[in-house]
Amino acid sequence: MDVITNLVAKGNSFLWSFLLIVLLCGTGIYYTIRLRFIQVRKFGEGWKLVFGHLSLNGEKHEKGEMTPFQSIATAIAAQVGTGNLAGAATALLGGGPGAIFWMWVSAFFGMSTIYAEATLAQNFKTEVNGEVTGGPVYYIKAAFKGTLGKVLAGLFAIFIVLALGFMGNMVQANSIGAAFTEAFGAFNITISPVVIGVIVAAVAAFVFLGGTQRLASVVEKVVPIMAGVYIVGSLILIIMNIANLPAAIKMIFVGAFDPQAVLGAGAGIAVKEAIRFGVARGLFSNEAGMGSTPHAHARATAENPHKQGLCAMISVFIDTFVILNLTVFSVLTTGALESGKNGTALTQAAFMRGFGTFGIVFVAVCLLFFAFSTILGWHFFGLINAKYLFGDGAAKIYSLLVVVCIIIGSALKLELVWDLADFFNGLMVIPNAMALLALSGLVVKICNKYSDK
Repeated sequence: MDVITNLVAKGNSFLWSFLLIVLLCGTGIYYTIRLRFIQVRKFGEGWKLVFGHLSLNGEKHEKGEMTPFQSIATAIAAQVGTGNLAGAATALLGGGPGAIFWMWVSAFFGMSTIYAEATLAQNFKTEVNGEVTGGPVYYIKAAFKGTLGKVLAGLFAIFIVLALGFMGNMVQANSIGAAFTEAFGAFNITISPVVIGVIVAAVAAFVFLGGTQRLASVVEKVVPIMAGVYIVGSLILIIMNIANLPAAIKMIFVGAFDPQAVLGAGAGIAVKEAIRFGVARGLFSNEAGMGSTPHAHARATAENPHKQGLCAMISVFIDTFVILNLTVFSVLTTGALESGKNGTALTQAAFMRGFGTFGIVFVAVCLLFFAFSTILGWHFFGLINAKYLFGDGAAKIYSLLVVVCIIIGSALKLELVWDLADFFNGLMVIPNAMALLALSGLVVKICNKYSDK
């Protein structure tokens, strides 16, 4: 296990120290310039499009399609998971408060990247065996003709099945298990994380069997409720410690460029670590540029690709600038970072300082819904690519393997699970970003065509 851990760590160091930071941020900056800061000038329109279609009981569609709000709910379900609770905490511990600044930067530029992803997913969506489908594999093949396109699309499909369907869902299950172990421990009750994993796996399997319609029906109800509950709880905690908010904000901005000024020279965290953890955890949280959420956007019955792209931008905003920030300021304003805890336990330590034992339980329940909805979304994204690779006959085998991964993931070491997820997430980015850059002219053309309509 130690050998595997070391190999994965070296792979992540190569990917995240330079290559993916440049590729992700560079793609976002490029699209931001070419689309004339679309995330700023079209933010209001995107907000109205998302919340103008708000519904907890949307209509059903044939051929696996979704309403625009269902597709956004599915995307947010995938984005708002452990990255917002456990991921933000690991970023604070690994990269210091300054990592959050780099999360913000990557998310701001990522809003233009995800606009391009959703727009292309809508433009190149297709129908396979009577079901509407789409995603990066289709626009990758459109960007690169012939053998190169097929190879890159195939690699992307393999990476996403491993990154999200298997490793990613292990991360979600791992965090759920850790959260509930901590919560039960507060009442001196010992429970194995595997027991929690088995329960989560069983409920997930029930939703998996219901197909796209059951998934859409669940997420459109769960996402607004779970986000609302966490937002209210976090705001109350932050308001209770509002006097510490200015100092928390200062820690983020100073730590982004001089971590030692915030953490002390003994912490051993440099600017490079702040950037790496910020961008890596930011990607894991909002998924902009990773190529996952386009699968949901392709299914939407959108009026045109441009409008679905605007909706996609708002999902990144909600994920990073609303929910993730609430976790960050909950930890920093309560001083919980000094506890030395990591992952979910750090977030729970922050809420415990404000609400006592109830705070630990509150985080565990919120994480359950956040992570469970992400499991549903990531299973769906991986399923599309498993079918692309092996045909419809692979669906049941793939779903069974995901269920097994949920159970196994609940008991693994946190560091190894996160490192594996980072590694495969990073590999996914490369073919997806290549296609986004190659098709930038088409994205700009679509944007200009529909912007004033």
